[in-house]
Amino acid sequence: MILAELALEQKRKTKHKVYSLHASETECIGKGKAHRPYEFGVKISLAVTHKEGFVVGIQSCPGNPFDGHTLDGQLDQVARLVGKLPKQTFVDKGYKGHGVEPEKSRVLISGTRKLPYRLKRDLRRRSAIEPEIGHMKSEGLLGRNFLKGVLGDAANALLCGAGHNLRKILARLRALLYLLTGHARKALEALLAQLETLSLSQPALMPS
Repeated sequence: MILAELALEQKRKTKHKVYSLHASETECIGKGKAHRPYEFGVKISLAVTHKEGFVVGIQSCPGNPFDGHTLDGQLDQVARLVGKLPKQTFVDKGYKGHGVEPEKSRVLISGTRKLPYRLKRDLRRRSAIEPEIGHMKSEGLLGRNFLKGVLGDAANALLCGAGHNLRKILARLRALLYLLTGHARKALEALLAQLETLSLSQPALMPS
């Protein structure tokens, strides 16, 4: 009843609006894109490897915090999962004012000038994270969460990151399959079939 009253009484300039009755943690996230200026949900912080695009850190950020304030916590998660901090971190312009010390990781923001050629090239690859996010939303169900509450948002993000890595590993095994012959090829075919059977046998999460 309280959420219903808040939803009925809120105005255009009301702070902390109610956007969903069944998921009160839902926030309005400004995307800054012409075709989709806003999205509704919970912000996700994502860290991937520079070349391969494997997920090494992913966490939900309830409350729609400023992007720069999420970077320090994201680097801490990467250190816990991987065992070390990245020497260099490439981020977009929304991370200005992040506050991460250079001794922890050198943070390079898109549009930074007067960089050596190698760093410029690496910084241009930062945009490669966008299709990774798109695949996670379309194939990994990151865009639709059926788990309830703040803990459900955090668990869904971790599961999406793990599934994304598994799909990448399977794709590389399939590519390797074309290079093998004889018994090695048959063994890899059997392994892939078993992994795909296990993934298909898992029950799908449905809204209750």
